[in-house]
Amino acid sequence: MDLNFNKNEDFNRQLVSKLKQKHKKIALGGGQNNIDKLHAGGKMTARERIDFLLDPKTESIEIGAFTGEGMYTEYGGCPSGGVVVKMGYVSGKMCVIVANDATVKAGAWFPITAKKNLRAQEISIENRLPIIYLVDSAGVFLPLQDEIFPDKEHFGRIFRNNAVMSSMGITQIAAVMGSCVAGGAYLPIMSDEALIVDKTGSIFLAGSYLVKAAIGETIDNETLGGATTHCEISGVTDYKAKDDLDALARIRSIVDKIGDYDKAGFNRSKAIKPLENEKDVYGILPKLRGEQYDMMEIIRRLVDKSEIDEYKADYGKTLITGYARIDGWAVGIIANQRKVVKNGKGEMQFGGVIYSDSADKAARFIANCNQKKIPLVFLQDVTGFMVGSKSEQGGIIKDGAKMVNAVSNSVVPKFTVIVGNSYGAGNYAMCGKAYDPRLIIAWPSAELAVMGGSQAAKVLLQIETASLKKRGEVFTPEKEKELFDHIKQRYDSQTSPYYAAARLWTDAIIDPLETRQWISMGIEAANHAPIEKPYNPGVMQV
Repeated sequence: MDLNFNKNEDFNRQLVSKLKQKHKKIALGGGQNNIDKLHAGGKMTARERIDFLLDPKTESIEIGAFTGEGMYTEYGGCPSGGVVVKMGYVSGKMCVIVANDATVKAGAWFPITAKKNLRAQEISIENRLPIIYLVDSAGVFLPLQDEIFPDKEHFGRIFRNNAVMSSMGITQIAAVMGSCVAGGAYLPIMSDEALIVDKTGSIFLAGSYLVKAAIGETIDNETLGGATTHCEISGVTDYKAKDDLDALARIRSIVDKIGDYDKAGFNRSKAIKPLENEKDVYGILPKLRGEQYDMMEIIRRLVDKSEIDEYKADYGKTLITGYARIDGWAVGIIANQRKVVKNGKGEMQFGGVIYSDSADKAARFIANCNQKKIPLVFLQDVTGFMVGSKSEQGGIIKDGAKMVNAVSNSVVPKFTVIVGNSYGAGNYAMCGKAYDPRLIIAWPSAELAVMGGSQAAKVLLQIETASLKKRGEVFTPEKEKELFDHIKQRYDSQTSPYYAAARLWTDAIIDPLETRQWISMGIEAANHAPIEKPYNPGVMQV
């Protein structure tokens, strides 16, 4: 191994170490003191509930662990968006589990909490997976009610989804394990089956204080909306559980009896580990985002037997397209090549840039994968489409549109891994979040932005400089450097993978060594949802 490999390896391992440290902190939710209070009240934490529910010694993945990272600091923060979401196996069946974290503001709903719940439901809907809600929430976080209540993708959309999912035959099970207040009371009752934990669970549209204020009635919360009331008098809930463990055991029993599912029929053979050392990824991926490397070397450490059948290998070389297997599943891979290459005319092409020939190749490959019913995996390290007079005259916009069209209309499931850069229209063409990947994940080395930090800072500096000069301010080289550094620092903070994950632009930041697991579980989930319409790219400029 050369010195550069060792430097890269040290740097990327440090990024992964930082990632794991952040995970540990996030797992504490609202802090150890709040966890202790929950335990003292006879309740389990959200993560403990999920861990008990999941089958032992099986794989699971967490969606949106970094949701809310660095947000709502004026209110004390909102770790993981105040809700934990995992996809894993319950009684042998793959399910989505959504658990309110009562250690974070008593499980109150922030705007990002609603977005994360909607993402969990979206995953359930797209993949026809049963979904389990473990409810323990004080309701909407009132100081931010205007950002969570009335809009289409706000709180009410969750209950609309409950109804739509029920009509689709997607099993929804809810356990009320704490507070379930106001509009939030509709979620468990719009589920197919609802459980409530005696003495700790409660459901009501208005609590005792509001009832007293509104109609003058004096009543305690347990009588108003506890387990006895709803299991014996109102009939609102279906099962009464004596404690958290009893409720979770009942859910496992219910899920155990769900019938089998129709399959999409994606091809899978026996999984074979990559022949190349997977950990070499740390040394291959460069420390500096602008440096070249061979993406094919990354691919060989992700795919079974390190084998890929490359499609149009000698054409459109700044994109790699080919067929492979990941954990046994057949996949079509579209990856940005990050080294400088020569096209068929002997002309040099920059790595990480999409040219006309690359876009044309990708569009054709996507059509082939749709015809063969092969899921697509996008490996992003893209700076955008090629610019300049030659590219414009060659029809780069037309060819780029052809690729975007193919990605948009693809009917096979798509999975996106952001390895490095994810800039501008390149993010879109390589199946960014707006293009409905079933899962979109980022490595700690990822950056998401309209353009790179230095380029953006230079553009913004020119605008700021012109504004200052108009006001007659003296602009020295020192002042210019200070302003450039300030702009770049601010911009760079917004390109961080953690900034993106906090806002659910990605589903997770993962150790590169977990990539095979995420894609495998993603395809297994997608296999629950048969493809119901043919691939039709619509009108394209040929």
